[in-house]
Amino acid sequence: MLLLALSCQQAFPIEESSFSKALVPGTYIIPAAEGNWNWCMAPIYDEKGKLHVFNSIIPNKGSWIKNSKIAHYTADKPEGPYAFKGFAFASDEATYHNPQISKVGDTYVLVFMINRYQQNGSKQEVGIATAKSLDGHWTESPLNPVIPASGKMGGANINHASNPTFVAAPDVKFRIYYKSMTDKYGKSRYREISLAVSDHIEGPYVNYAGNPLISYADRQCDIEDPYAFYYQGMYYMIVEDRTGVQNLLDGTKRVGGPGGCRPGLIYQSKDGINWGGRKLVIKQTKSILGRNWRGVNAPTSYGRTGNRNASSSPVSMTIRLRGIS
Repeated sequence: MLLLALSCQQAFPIEESSFSKALVPGTYIIPAAEGNWNWCMAPIYDEKGKLHVFNSIIPNKGSWIKNSKIAHYTADKPEGPYAFKGFAFASDEATYHNPQISKVGDTYVLVFMINRYQQNGSKQEVGIATAKSLDGHWTESPLNPVIPASGKMGGANINHASNPTFVAAPDVKFRIYYKSMTDKYGKSRYREISLAVSDHIEGPYVNYAGNPLISYADRQCDIEDPYAFYYQGMYYMIVEDRTGVQNLLDGTKRVGGPGGCRPGLIYQSKDGINWGGRKLVIKQTKSILGRNWRGVNAPTSYGRTGNRNASSSPVSMTIRLRGIS
């Protein structure tokens, strides 16, 4: 667990990671269709080298809480062009959002946020589905939501579970790291990173007793949108710095706030439980688009990172952008 006993007189500078230094500015790859907006990109290669992307599509007249669908696109290279293949998940009774895609053996695993709003209002929970082909058919776990927004965490009531990211651990366990929130801080709903573990892909998943794993709630800061992966004997997690955690740690003044252009931080861990080694992984708008944007067309936020891997090595990153017309 990340310890938060930080001295007011002591700062911990955030080093820019080699991953951040290696990023080359890209361009838009999947523009939103008229009347819709896109969110959350989950990329993966198939056995033939074809690139597949799963992302959320929300109608402008709707909301991601009620009307999000998970779409499927393919391309021959990261820059595109991308072809729309259809919807992997779409329902009039539930919203499907925040997809992340993985492969275990011959099985593809898709985790997502699910909200059956007609029953639960805005309660967000975590679901999981599997398929033998990226083209489907996708089978939802009969245990969905595998991580419900209920139960206890640290003596508080869990009231939120979303932004899942799936990792097949080397101990043959299956892990879902996710954004959690509780009522511990009253009306202040600070985002924390928690973990649930299972012996089977479809569940049942059990919350780790030491949750949350990463939290800055007692400093009135938070992070969200985790993307976790296991690489060369280490666990890594990229998160969106939502409220100035970087500034909290390195003692600098925060620019902007929730909803602004927030940096990305990457953590590393030997066991996937105790997280440290914080480094900067996404600096600013210029590092993504090649120039700084200002004015009404400037991006208001970015996040929901996804790494494309080839031969077990990260080769590119996808990032959702909001606010550019």
